[in-house]
Amino acid sequence: MTDFARELNVATELARKAGAVIMEVYATDFTVAYKGKNDPVTDADKRGNEMIVKGLRQAFPNDIIVAEESARPDATQAGTRIWYVDPVDGTKEFIAKNGEFSVMIGLSINGQAKVGVVFRPDGDLLYVGVVGQGAWMERNGKRMPLVVKNPGLSSSITQAVSRSHRHPMLEKIGKDIGVGKEVPSGSVGLKIGLIARGLADIYIEPGPYTKLWDSCGPEAILRAAGGQFTNILGEQIRYGLTQLKNTHGLVATNGAYHEKVIQGLEPVAKELGLTAQPAQ
Repeated sequence: MTDFARELNVATELARKAGAVIMEVYATDFTVAYKGKNDPVTDADKRGNEMIVKGLRQAFPNDIIVAEESARPDATQAGTRIWYVDPVDGTKEFIAKNGEFSVMIGLSINGQAKVGVVFRPDGDLLYVGVVGQGAWMERNGKRMPLVVKNPGLSSSITQAVSRSHRHPMLEKIGKDIGVGKEVPSGSVGLKIGLIARGLADIYIEPGPYTKLWDSCGPEAILRAAGGQFTNILGEQIRYGLTQLKNTHGLVATNGAYHEKVIQGLEPVAKELGLTAQPAQ
């Protein structure tokens, strides 16, 4: 069994290098463009994307790369190893200059998230994980293992929520499943880091607003730390090329609350018209 040491080393180095470039832009009066409605992009996204994609291609020429700021690969392209890259997850936080953005790199093997790296350059915070082999975080040169805290069910759940794009259904969902506290944060990867560190219990995105590059790296880290990560129907996220949107939303938990959350989301899934995805 491979330990994915080379993949981790390459992805970590590229995340840190991209982070340095991103922080150079962050320190300036950068301009903001829009790829679509409510979809901003800056020079940091583009420069970080180019650096990471170039590095991955050099290191793993036979792998497929799907990056947010790159042209989409041919959906018929064959390959069991697919990298997913989000050079700046939390562009709105980057623009707001609140520090809550991250570089996210994930590797899927045979359609499942396997390796994840999430780096918050503002504060030098790195999350790393390999499913089945463990996860850890590094901050200011110190490394510590990540193992989700699972104290059992309690009457009050702590939920990590998006700071800049909160789903309108979350308030009702929170009441239904017993959320007692919310922890706002930017970037999917940083919210998953809160769960892996025991600072939050769950994260829910009911809508189809994330892409596979938003979920692959974070999923690998959370699963490696002992948590669970599915869509809102409780199904595994499928990593491929034909559908890049997470059309059935995301649910990430420390494991203790996963079944309860999925059950609580049944009315939401029905309201949104979601049904089980066909087997592939």
